Amino acid sequence: MSMALGLLVVRVVVGLLFVGHGAQKLFGWFGGYGPKGTGGWMESIGIKPGVAMAVAAGLMELVGGLLFAAGLLTPLAAALIVLAMLGAIVKVHGPNGLWATANGYEYNLVLVAIAIGVALTGAGDYSIDALIR
Repeated sequence: MSMALGLLVVRVVVGLLFVGHGAQKLFGWFGGYGPKGTGGWMESIGIKPGVAMAVAAGLMELVGGLLFAAGLLTPLAAALIVLAMLGAIVKVHGPNGLWATANGYEYNLVLVAIAIGVALTGAGDYSIDALIR
């Protein structure tokens, strides 16, 4: 029971934070800049076409986060989260080194580890995956 509750807490917190980041990119919610603003920033760092890539990143985060929080199609959810974080590492944080204090990829790597860990462990008893299994 405690493992199932632990997985639920991790999935819901991480998943809903990804939903928020996706909503920032897609809708400008939660202090975000929407597709146009995010796309302009992406173009400024060499990610083109910016608006399309902002929408793609936002969808990976929003859909991946919703699925992860619900524990539905957890391996797919984790893959979407990992893809989004690998993009952030390669294009934004990687050149700054590991540590978050220097805007490095430390936090992104933690999120990758969480997503992969949950995908390999399974979403737990309190998940939609468990209900449909």
